[in-house]
Order: sequence, then structure tokens, then C-alpha cells
Amino acid sequence: MPRITIRGVELNYRIIGDQGPWVTLITGGRRGHDEFIPLAGKIAARGHRVLLHDRRNTGASDVLIEGEDSEEDIWIDDLRELLRSLEIERLFVGGTSSGARMTMRYYLRHPETVAGLLLCRVTGGEFAAGRLPDNYYGQFIRVAQEGGMAAVCATEQYQERIQANPRNGEYLKNLPAEQFIAVMSHWREIFEQGIHLPVMGVTRDDLRSFDVPTLIIPGNDKVHSSRSARIAQELISNSEWHQLPIEDQDIPLIPFEDWAPYEAEITDVFTGFMARVGGG
Repeated sequence: MPRITIRGVELNYRIIGDQGPWVTLITGGRRGHDEFIPLAGKIAARGHRVLLHDRRNTGASDVLIEGEDSEEDIWIDDLRELLRSLEIERLFVGGTSSGARMTMRYYLRHPETVAGLLLCRVTGGEFAAGRLPDNYYGQFIRVAQEGGMAAVCATEQYQERIQANPRNGEYLKNLPAEQFIAVMSHWREIFEQGIHLPVMGVTRDDLRSFDVPTLIIPGNDKVHSSRSARIAQELISNSEWHQLPIEDQDIPLIPFEDWAPYEAEITDVFTGFMARVGGG
């Protein structure tokens, strides 16, 4: 797998397809890019080049627990530098869950590079607001407070990071627990500033300011309610809605892999949209 040093960290990435307009897809949560490989292959087969990457602190990329900006803004600026390094000037940007949130925030920060947005499973609502700060930050802060970095390294999430990139084990082992707790607490504080917005992390005024073709496929669980996606669609003037043959379910979270039966339809919708709006 190719790796590249971006802003002081090595990022793991891959490109699927060798011709056509560029697309990047961003996974949700802290998951690596592997779950998007089947979908990326289908999109590439329809004449696109698809960039996938593991954000820092996810997948097989380096872990680096530092930064004054929010973690999402750090991810966004990493992606911008990755595009520069790969000489990709303009592309469609898409993602699911936190990847959809990062997609919207990427557009706000670097609009000149964006041909269109592909949003799946938009996050919002009080259930998500009560769940995600602890999922991303709080649980690991408590682990570090109670057991230090050895306990952090033993958690399932960080075990995955270490197994995917053994260098992360040495880094985390030598990282002072106080620094880990301070940075994670800082990132949680910034994250919590946007959790009660109807579309998490993006204000209504932000959404009204969007001036780029946008496709929205709503989610169907309590973290990714269709209501949040509908609010985004109503506020983004140049947006389209596509409803998969699914209904909202009263369960916390449906894993993205459960959407595998709909990948052919998602591919049709994505590629049709990109062909109509152009600009890639």
C-alpha cells in the first residue's frame, strides 16, 4: 500500500481506477478506508479515479495526538495537502457519517477544489449528540486517567491502530498520559460545540452558503436519521435527494457494511450525478 508523509504524519492511501474524474470517499467514525474498497471499485469501473485514505489516527496511518485545531479540521487540512501532493486539483468529495460531516466542512474550508459533494448518512439529532463525544473522546480519556497509556493501547480501537501500523505502538507507549488526556479533552471540547446543531458540526448559515452541486442519501438509524439529511437538503440550494429502499429504524447504529446490498444503486446514483453536474 502506498504511504506518503503529509504534515508530519505518514498517511496510508490507495487509488482505484486509472482514468476519468477524481472522487475521494471518506469513511465514518475512526474506521480505515478498507470498507469503501468494494464501492470504490464499482465507481472506478464506471470511469472514475477514486482516492481512499486513512485519516491520521485511523486505519494504518500514523497516530499523532497533538494539534490546536479540531481533529476534523486537522483531517481536512491533511486531505488538502494529500491532494496537492498527488497533483489533484479538483474532485468530487464524499463520505458517510463523520465522513459526510468532514466532506461538508472540507467544502467550507477548501471550496476551490470541490466539483460536487456526495453525502451519505448525515449525522444529527439529540441521540447522536449524546453518544458521539464519548465514543470519540470521553471513553479514552477515562481509560488514560485510570490506567495510563498501557490501558489505552489495550483498547480494541488502539489495538487495531497498532496492528495495522506497529510504529503506532511505540509512539503511544512513549506518549505521556497527561498529553493524551489534554489533547483528547481539547478535541472533545471543540467537537461538543457543534453537536446540537440539526446537522452535526455545520450551522444552518453554513449550509445555506453552499454553492456546489450536492447529492444526499439519508441514513436510517438514530445516529444518522433521515430528518438530519432532510434538513441539509432543504438548506443546500443546489442539492438532490436519493432515497434508497430503506426506512428509519429505531436502533442506535446500522453498520455501513449492512448497506452492501445497495452499493450497485449507490454507484448508479453517484456516477449519474457526477456525469450530470460535471466539473471533475
